[in-house]
Amino acid sequence: MPVRLVVAISSRALFDLSESHRVFETEGIDAYCRYQTAHEDDVLAPGVAFPLARKLLALNERLGDRGRVELILLSRNSSDTGLRIFNSIRHYGLEVSRAAFAGGASPYRYVSAFGAHLFLSADPNDVRLALCAGCAAATILPLQGPAATGGDQTLRVAFDGDSVIFSDQAERIYRSHGLEVFNASESAAAHEPLADGPFKGFLVALHQIQALFSTAESPLRTALITSRGAPSHERVIRTLRAWGIRIDEALFLGGLGKGPFLQAFDADIFFDDQQVHCDSARGLVATGHVPHGVANEGFDGIGVAGQMSMVAEGG
Repeated sequence: MPVRLVVAISSRALFDLSESHRVFETEGIDAYCRYQTAHEDDVLAPGVAFPLARKLLALNERLGDRGRVELILLSRNSSDTGLRIFNSIRHYGLEVSRAAFAGGASPYRYVSAFGAHLFLSADPNDVRLALCAGCAAATILPLQGPAATGGDQTLRVAFDGDSVIFSDQAERIYRSHGLEVFNASESAAAHEPLADGPFKGFLVALHQIQALFSTAESPLRTALITSRGAPSHERVIRTLRAWGIRIDEALFLGGLGKGPFLQAFDADIFFDDQQVHCDSARGLVATGHVPHGVANEGFDGIGVAGQMSMVAEGG
């Protein structure tokens, strides 16, 4: 079977639907339906994930195969109110032929049905449902200021490690016992691969697309940007080696802020499980919050202030 990459994206992640969403929240569903129908020929402005969608679809041109990378629209709209969205898709020349309009229900259940490797949505509840169903998913956050995007056509995807690519097993140790015990535990288990995180499958799919190009000519680059430092770096490197996955760049920051490094990598999107990291990144790059793992379980009773004091080393 040919290697494929399938990304499902919600209409509010792909386009700026802030005005129609305001109508829905303030005036209700009937007013929203009338608004969308009345404006169905008005082209929607690009949303946060629009540049990413364009670069994903551009991979097909480099591959000479328009079916290798597929973008699927998943929407809470009905097919009637969703006509404006498809009109906008056609206006921008996006090759999107498959869609699910769930008529007000969450469309998360169609992620696995379409065989999607990733689901991007502006709705945190839909994202949590997709993650619970075993699908890689992230909440696309509104930008805070103009986000930097790559000036060329190379797609650059950056990931946090623990609770995203890997399980949150190691981070639970850190949060329960502190940095010294964490480092000792990771050093002792350096040759034991970390368990899978929710984004491993997506990373595998990206790696398979990368393998269709030579390293020097690949239009797709990946980066691990983690607050881990030495000596906990070794287990990460050996885990990726055991998985047979190529990560183009791995940055072990030892507690430094991730923002400047995301800028230096020129990331098109960054995925992290910790809201505080996402908040600092989304003024610089498109950012997806992955509400998975211990950092999203009420902060283990620590509270926001406690989390803020601990994130310098975790994740």
